[in-house]
Amino acid sequence: MPDGGFFPKPSRRTRRVEPEPEILQNPERGAVEIKPAEANLDTLADDEQIRRYLEQYGLVLITNLREFRLLKLEAGAARMLERYVIAASATELWSAPLTSFAKHEKLLPDFLARVMLYKAPLVQPKDAAWVLASYAREARARAEDHPLASFETVKRALTESLGIKFEGEKGEHFFRSTLVQTLFYGIFSAWILWRRSPESRTAGARFDWRVSAHYLRVPVLRKLFGEVSDAGALDSIQLQEILNLAGEALNRVQSGFFATFREEEAVAYFYEPFLEAFDPQLRKDLGVWYTPKEIVQYMVERVDHLLRTELGQQLGLASPHVRILDPCCGTGAYLTAVLRRIHRTLLEHAGDDTALIWSDLSTSAWLWGGFCFFKDRASGSRGSFKRRLINLIFAGRNRMVMIRRELPLTNVASLAEPVA
Repeated sequence: MPDGGFFPKPSRRTRRVEPEPEILQNPERGAVEIKPAEANLDTLADDEQIRRYLEQYGLVLITNLREFRLLKLEAGAARMLERYVIAASATELWSAPLTSFAKHEKLLPDFLARVMLYKAPLVQPKDAAWVLASYAREARARAEDHPLASFETVKRALTESLGIKFEGEKGEHFFRSTLVQTLFYGIFSAWILWRRSPESRTAGARFDWRVSAHYLRVPVLRKLFGEVSDAGALDSIQLQEILNLAGEALNRVQSGFFATFREEEAVAYFYEPFLEAFDPQLRKDLGVWYTPKEIVQYMVERVDHLLRTELGQQLGLASPHVRILDPCCGTGAYLTAVLRRIHRTLLEHAGDDTALIWSDLSTSAWLWGGFCFFKDRASGSRGSFKRRLINLIFAGRNRMVMIRRELPLTNVASLAEPVA
């Protein structure tokens, strides 16, 4: 009999029936085998007793108190799914100062939670977000154990693409956090795109995070994933191991994951719970809060209506005189809704000649660094950021609509009034 087992949370019983003693129940989510700190886990993994446990329980967590390995039976042999190391030897476990184990305070519970949830259905967005966030915390911890020089190429790419500098101790921490978040947002987004591709519908298809750059097609992400996947300075940080585990977790997500939202909305549903699980303080500092699509649509339609009725812009948000700025765009919910509203307006005014609709839409939108600018169709110029801010006429908490100065600014205050 194994030393322990993993059981799902018991469901509420509707009838008063004496439950079977839990000690006699099969541990549905795996068994646990514990050995002394001096034990060799390589030898234990090949033990016939562990093989029998794997055949009976499916998963087995073996440990010598300083290392943990989650095993699964595959092709007649034990395969390690994931491991966690506290100390390399028994001597180190008992002699190292307690302060050296501080980082395990949160990372070890994360690992044990993943082990216990490995066989649980992965359906809810928040559950998938938590699993990926737990791997992201492990990746960040590994990154923080290495000098910043290890990331020089990637740091330069992020600095150039984002237009920001990472300086000082806080800057270094923020860089590592930004690096890890970018990797995991990229992997999740690539997984969504992969699911919609023909490749995902072939027999036995499995997502591989190394194809993320292929699906995202963003230069900085191509550079980032190239650096992480190739042998080099970043290879010593062992981020590949964590990203492999994250990719395997996404392969366990069930089809019911998309029952409450469309696939194209998945990133928006994932963004906030991921950051909440990954770094709650960072989420609070950055002001990341999910806005329901119904509220987004209402606000966009409201502004479009007022531009037409109060400011004389017959095309509303599609007017060539209107500028849109979203300095806190997050996953782009407002920007996407604005583009959809503009698309509908262009269709309404195109009549039977719709051939150039998508060309007009794509050439009128300029997206840069979390800001959205709509190009002046007359001059073809984006203009300066400072000049656009001068034209501000409406400010919400994080949303702004700008219009050219020469337009009449009568009844501008009505933009902030609620709809009757």
